[in-house]
Amino acid sequence: MPRLAYLNRFVRSSLDIHLVRLSLILIFIGFGYTKWFAYEAQALIPLIGNSPLLSWMHSAFGIRGASYALGVAEWAIGAALLIGFWLPRWAVAGALGSAITYLTTLTLILTTPGAWESSAGGFPAMAGATSFLIKDAVLLAASVVLLKHDLRRTCPTSA
Repeated sequence: MPRLAYLNRFVRSSLDIHLVRLSLILIFIGFGYTKWFAYEAQALIPLIGNSPLLSWMHSAFGIRGASYALGVAEWAIGAALLIGFWLPRWAVAGALGSAITYLTTLTLILTTPGAWESSAGGFPAMAGATSFLIKDAVLLAASVVLLKHDLRRTCPTSA
């Protein structure tokens, strides 16, 4: 019987949401950090340059400035997610920013040059950065789950 009590306590806990939030925070801190270096700014050129949503960034900020702007945005989202442990409205802002980020990066799969390996017949044979970007589908799902949870915390229903 005590084993069932532990299982029940585990099932009712918020451990899952805390792990999702913490994982997203670490991702945004880590990826935001890389944006401060020249190698990352150069690596982003084909991604940003061909994106229908981000292509304006190079002309507005320059190559390094666009990388810095993305880094600041990623750190801001990570900070909002972190503050969201204690303040639900910040949590909603962070989760929404996270979802928008991953929606945006998923569009890069369709617009990045050489995304599909032509020697293997193209789609669905991924090449280069495409296989790296496909993980963002899972991160988008995690962001939506976290957003749903945080909206419930912010706007509880009377039921």
